[in-house]
Amino acid sequence: MPLIIERNDITKMHCDAVVNAANKSLRGGGGVDGAIHRAAGPRLYEACAKIGGCPTGQAKVTEGFDMPCRYIIHTVGPIWLGGAYQEAELLASCYRESLRLAAELACESVAFPLISSGAFGYPKEEALHIAVSEISAFLMQHDMTVYIVVYDREGFRISKKLMNDVTEYIDEHYVDEHPNERNSLFLAYDNALPLGSALTEKAKPAMAGRSAPARKESLDDLLNCLDESFSEMLLRKIDEKGMTDAQCYKKANIDRKLFSKIRGNKLYKPSKPTVLAFAIALELSLDETNELLLKAGFALSHSNKFDVIVEYFIRNGRYDVFEINEVLFSFDQLMLG
Repeated sequence: MPLIIERNDITKMHCDAVVNAANKSLRGGGGVDGAIHRAAGPRLYEACAKIGGCPTGQAKVTEGFDMPCRYIIHTVGPIWLGGAYQEAELLASCYRESLRLAAELACESVAFPLISSGAFGYPKEEALHIAVSEISAFLMQHDMTVYIVVYDREGFRISKKLMNDVTEYIDEHYVDEHPNERNSLFLAYDNALPLGSALTEKAKPAMAGRSAPARKESLDDLLNCLDESFSEMLLRKIDEKGMTDAQCYKKANIDRKLFSKIRGNKLYKPSKPTVLAFAIALELSLDETNELLLKAGFALSHSNKFDVIVEYFIRNGRYDVFEINEVLFSFDQLMLG
């Protein structure tokens, strides 16, 4: 189901359908359009000639021919004329119509370029916002993997203010001088450290004043008193928030099959980005997020730029997983979901 931002050559994407940012004639052109026509071969030109063109905001489909995809969905984005000529609605329609065709064709995966953001001059930040908005709305109702494919980072823009705010937060909180020291967040959870965890010199004084337990507990005693698992806590939080499973995993940008594995196995060990994706979907506080992370054996660390970025959004009450992923992508970090 997830929306994935990927830096790649769209003509090399192995998925069910690739979307072509075409012109009205469908006869090929520059940029993405020309690259797709070259990659698909001369049969694509012949197929497009038979279609006879496509209006702005609409979409048509052909075979993939020599491309590594089953279908090519051709959509015509608007030329940017300043924003007063229904450009936003026409661009949104490109995504809606392309996704509608992909669903009708029973596609499980589809790759989009950032439509109209090249030669047609649509401002990249606004084009990205429309793309993410339309795709995420579609994914709330459908199970499909959708890629936004950018060729290089110069083709990808997020708000300068957001970028500056996150950069400032990273500068204030990111610590890389002592990557081997335990993060302060771990000190709050000394009792829950994994077996075999090494204490640094800085952490040892925190343990020094503790009295010995009244009696020695056997390993069986300890194993019979295991705390709530990650899966159990996640399902409890979903119920407490009044969400359905589907609402949660879709909002988290998580694939339905992965969620089924988590639900079916109370001892499931997720990745850190998966845990944080659920924390964002559930709109957990920073303390609740740390608790959920701890259930999976993780914690937020100020020596990890990925962690600092996610912490920035949680502290500021911004729980849009797609917005967070846009920023993570811009900072060359793993994305959530």
